[in-house]
Amino acid sequence: RRDSEDCPAEVRAALQWVKTHTRPMTALGDAGLIRDVLDGISVRLDGKPRSPVVVSRWRKIFGNAIEYAIERRLLAENPIPAVQRKVKATRVVQAIDRRSVVNPVQARTLLKAVAEQEPSGPRLVAYFGCLYFAGLRPEEAAALSKSNLSLPATGWGELHLERARPYAGSDWTDTGEDRDERQLKQRAVGEVRTVPCPPELTKLLQAHLAGFDTTPDGRLFTGVRNAGSLPRYTARRTWARARAMVFTDVVVASPLAATPYDLRHAAVSTWLNAGIPATEVAEWAGHSVDILLRIYAKCLDGGGAVMRARVDDALGLGRPAAG
Repeated sequence: RRDSEDCPAEVRAALQWVKTHTRPMTALGDAGLIRDVLDGISVRLDGKPRSPVVVSRWRKIFGNAIEYAIERRLLAENPIPAVQRKVKATRVVQAIDRRSVVNPVQARTLLKAVAEQEPSGPRLVAYFGCLYFAGLRPEEAAALSKSNLSLPATGWGELHLERARPYAGSDWTDTGEDRDERQLKQRAVGEVRTVPCPPELTKLLQAHLAGFDTTPDGRLFTGVRNAGSLPRYTARRTWARARAMVFTDVVVASPLAATPYDLRHAAVSTWLNAGIPATEVAEWAGHSVDILLRIYAKCLDGGGAVMRARVDDALGLGRPAAG
């Protein structure tokens, strides 16, 4: 507590600095100040434009702060809407880059390369397999526990997802671990999402269970030296080395499977292009149908050629000329 007698001197000094260098909330009634804040959010300290995703998130946070000030009767009304109409809106790219989506051959080749990246690669094959074959988010795969698996010896199984472990850094979690434990994204605490587990993923998970120990609470994926959690940078480094092993320098520099998350994009695109109804795909992926069709409805690598061939057929270019 800032008024506690045992408050450290450096904390007291920091709080005093904040107090003397912060304007009162009532100052936000000034439209000019609001405009300066909205403009400032869009620019980094080095003067370059900030990421549109970050700008959008920070504006929402700023808006929530304004609403809280109104609730506390520090402001009479929200001054942002009137000013925001005059501030250039930041466009956020929502659709995925088609070039980042791998096809099944590329995905299997990458998973094989992951297995060859010692020492961490062998224990990460099934982790990356969950992203590609089941469309899991990385934080969902990191939280996957043996109790979440409903697997036969071979064939189709199911994954029952109930929690996620997003990376936050040990300075920002209550437990002091690098990952925080939360409910599934956009789901209530305790809500479960069931995802089908294809035979190929069943095989990977069964091999993982046979070859590696789980954590005391049953989680599948950990680091070689960190037996309690899956280090985010270990997964990223292993993925980067696998890409460099199987791709040419030109492809490595391209967006193709640039990050592990692109495996999830490929999974959802594969389901859609296989003719699975959008409502079912949205349920598997943990999205609304609207978000699904706006962001993930992309063709696989090479799918454009199929579409062009269909157009050729419709125009009669694929058939011999009559007579």
